[in-house]
Amino acid sequence: MSMPAKPLLSVVIPTYNYAGVLSRAVESVLSQLDAASAELIVIDDGSTDDTRQVLERLQADHPGRFRALSKANGGASSARNLGIRETSGDYLIFLDADDELAPTALATLREHLLAQPQTRLVIAGHIALSADGKRREHKPEALPEQAQQRLRAYLLDKRLALSNGACAMHREVFERGDYPEAFRSAEDIPVFAQALANYPCTLLMQPLALIHKHDDSLRHQFSHAKAGGLALVEEVFAPRRLDARFQALKAEFYVQRCLSLFRSAYLAGDTAAAKSYFGAAAKADWRVLLKGSYGRKALRLWLGVGR
Repeated sequence: MSMPAKPLLSVVIPTYNYAGVLSRAVESVLSQLDAASAELIVIDDGSTDDTRQVLERLQADHPGRFRALSKANGGASSARNLGIRETSGDYLIFLDADDELAPTALATLREHLLAQPQTRLVIAGHIALSADGKRREHKPEALPEQAQQRLRAYLLDKRLALSNGACAMHREVFERGDYPEAFRSAEDIPVFAQALANYPCTLLMQPLALIHKHDDSLRHQFSHAKAGGLALVEEVFAPRRLDARFQALKAEFYVQRCLSLFRSAYLAGDTAAAKSYFGAAAKADWRVLLKGSYGRKALRLWLGVGR
């Protein structure tokens, strides 16, 4: 008896308390799912809303078309890691539960992979949808050939943007390290960094995802970022992820991480944390004092004149 063919693509949707929009994400995949070459799995990360009922209804409406697993809440990283273990496709797409796959995304991606079988990271375009209905298409810019330059473009220069749902990674990438479960914010940066640094990468100009932008509480966002703090720097540059060739970028990334946390703390109104992060950045590189917008914000904090 012959074994069923392994799918080329696995779509993983981690979800936590997104019952109101989860159907939209699942249906966007099912409408283009070819069981012979792609699979879908939804990971309920301990939701406390009606997610379970939504999934039961979807499975009743689409029997046998996708799998749904439930686990105790552990964050997006733990849900994605379970998805990696539970799927069998060569390439994985991690679609956030409040987003959608773009129409024909899977067919477009399959065509690209057949033409570029060496790639281990496909960086595609996406369409950003704001709450007021505005649409903006984002296309990836030129991809540097050298690994160090790719990493610099992503981590430091911000010329290379990657978005969940709008990229696909070969499962070989995760042999160096999976998603770090200690982080609830920026947890995808270490994985994207190791993929860019160590594996062949390609660009796909067509949009793979519709990414819905919505306003979250600044304090809520910062609480997750603060919990991870500067430990993210060590995680990104862990030797198993980035070897000695890339360690020269670590100090610069540390300063940038300090400034990113400073800005988030400043906007969230956490004055003590903002001062601490700016001080750490200035101690590591005094030139941050000359960075206009950061310097002005810091001056306002120390003078006590508000944000």
